[in-house]
Amino acid sequence: MVSTATRSSWEVAASVLDPEVPVLTIEDLGILRAVEEGPDGVTVTITPTYSGCPAMESIRDDLLAAFADAGRVDVRVEFVLAPAWTTDWMSEEGKRKLLEFGIVPPQPRVPGRVSLTLSLRCPQCGSPDTRELSRFGSTACKSLWVCRACREPFDHFKAI
Repeated sequence: MVSTATRSSWEVAASVLDPEVPVLTIEDLGILRAVEEGPDGVTVTITPTYSGCPAMESIRDDLLAAFADAGRVDVRVEFVLAPAWTTDWMSEEGKRKLLEFGIVPPQPRVPGRVSLTLSLRCPQCGSPDTRELSRFGSTACKSLWVCRACREPFDHFKAI
């Protein structure tokens, strides 16, 4: 592993993958809020995608392991709920990775408007002839859709 001297603490934290969507880092997802170095060590602040997200403990453990691999054991992980996470915090790179992985990224939100998604472009074949099967997919932050053209199911990362 690369030593702490050659990798910043932010880079170490930003390299941790989301356990539910392992093509995204926690930086791509936008839940990595801050990394601060102080006299007592490193404090990493993360915000869950929603308050009951079951992946947070796993992410904390993965952060501690990544820092240990980089030679740092003086690390504390803090969870913050405010401000609440929003899909606006996802990086464009993260949205691109989602689409390549077969998950439709969240659609842009327009302030003051209620979003109603009637159709999504299928990530497998590109057809807009799709329908929502379930408001909840493999995780609470995704919905399950199916393409009528190629008949393949796919997840959609909901805009929050």
